Amino acid sequence: MDYCLLLPFTLGISLLWPCFMATEISQTEEVKHPVDSHLRVKRGWMWNQFFVPEEMNKTNYHIGQLRSDLDNGNNSFQYKLLGAGAGSIFVIDERTGDIFAVQKLDREERSLYTLRAQVIDGTTGRAVEPESEFVIRVSDINDNEPKFLDEPYEAIVPEMSPEGTLVIQVTANDADDPSSGNNARLLYSLLQGQPYFSIEPTTGIIRTSSKMDRELQDEYWVIIQAKDMLGQPGGLSGTTSVLIKLSDVNDNKPIFKESFYRLTVSEAAPTGTSIGKIMAYDNDIGENAEMDYSIEDDSQTFDIITNNETQEGIVILKKKVDFEHQNDYRIRANVKNRHVDKQLLKYHVEASSTLIKVQVEDEDEPPVFLLPYYLFEVFEGRPHGSFVGTVSATDPDQRSSPISYSMTRSKMFNIDDNGTIITTNALDREISAWYNLSITATEKYNVQQISAVPVYVQVLNINDHAPEFSEYYDTYVCENADPGQVIQTISAVDRDESIEDHHFYFNLSVEDTKNSSFIIIDNQELVLALKKSPSSTYLS
Repeated sequence: MDYCLLLPFTLGISLLWPCFMATEISQTEEVKHPVDSHLRVKRGWMWNQFFVPEEMNKTNYHIGQLRSDLDNGNNSFQYKLLGAGAGSIFVIDERTGDIFAVQKLDREERSLYTLRAQVIDGTTGRAVEPESEFVIRVSDINDNEPKFLDEPYEAIVPEMSPEGTLVIQVTANDADDPSSGNNARLLYSLLQGQPYFSIEPTTGIIRTSSKMDRELQDEYWVIIQAKDMLGQPGGLSGTTSVLIKLSDVNDNKPIFKESFYRLTVSEAAPTGTSIGKIMAYDNDIGENAEMDYSIEDDSQTFDIITNNETQEGIVILKKKVDFEHQNDYRIRANVKNRHVDKQLLKYHVEASSTLIKVQVEDEDEPPVFLLPYYLFEVFEGRPHGSFVGTVSATDPDQRSSPISYSMTRSKMFNIDDNGTIITTNALDREISAWYNLSITATEKYNVQQISAVPVYVQVLNINDHAPEFSEYYDTYVCENADPGQVIQTISAVDRDESIEDHHFYFNLSVEDTKNSSFIIIDNQELVLALKKSPSSTYLS
């Protein structure tokens, strides 16, 4: 039956071919005959399948004809059209049953209309046929261009992706009837984007056509055309654009902007001081551009740390420097990526390096004493102006300023401009055996540069004191004491210092030796004993 629908037909002519009688109606109705009211007569509608092309500009477009098989052409029958669109969109010739479209139709708004037909005998006013429904279909023409409904399109694909990598799929929609020829059958093509991208004609899938380097170009605008009628001439088309961005891969190693850097540091700078920055550049972005700096020769004096925000290398003083010892350093710094994909190691075989020259700046430093402290010895009892010792300080700077010396206020010592310390009063070890002095050295060219050193003076002993009894003795003895009885132990002291313990010799005076009733026994201490029985003796 379907192949018959492709045959042309003439609207308005009653045809009996079954392929055109798609909606032929044959209904049986009890109708009263003028002669015999009980006679049953078979009656039926006859019409062809009705089509009207959309977008017709003709004012009255003839669609087809409704006709009853009882109509003998004597113009006594009247045809009427009922339903949505009757009288406004569609009209009927009451005498002939011809149907006309009086408005332009759009299939995409409405593809079919269901109407009802009536036929009335004009002489009697009675229905000749029962009311019946029929359909008018709006046939499609290619009046809609393809449209991309998901705009805007944006896609991301890694740089250096191999040819054929999937990027994105775009889809267009055609409002025409997909069952009506090729009106809605689309083909996709690339209007802009070669030679980097290609598109599959029937699916709209975009793929890469060559490797692309993000560092040369990081995004591409691709224009896609969708054309109906399978791309044949006369077909309608629509276009869309796709923004394709290249995501970064770590295919670049960091490289120093400069091959040589000059930095300076003061010899007075403390450890941990930042003395300068170096900078390497990486064409990659984000995590792929993160880098780490290092010292190639493992310097003990300097170090480099990475500023994670700016990716700069900060040179740090690791150990204090001395201009007079070494006034310049040469170090080599390396830089490498922090994150390297094993598949991209070929891009990072060699590390980038740069040379850094660090110049040490001289600072006016205070005088430096030759010793951290001084210890002098001097005998007590020496006269005023006696020599004690000499201290010495020097200016470590190149200009070598002369030095003057001074000491904290002291009644016993003084110091001259040569650093020589002398006594200003006689020293007595028994009064003070040690003196703690503070000697100050001042640069004459810059009196703000001052250093101090402790000086310890030990007063040495001389034997300048006679022994003394430890105390005053007031001794008593009983009159009946026996001879030889110990009545008092006597000891002596010496204020002078001795390496060994003092040893004293005791004896009675000459006259007491002859006439005394007492004797002295030397037992490292003086022991007074009774020589004979006293009558009444008092020893004082």
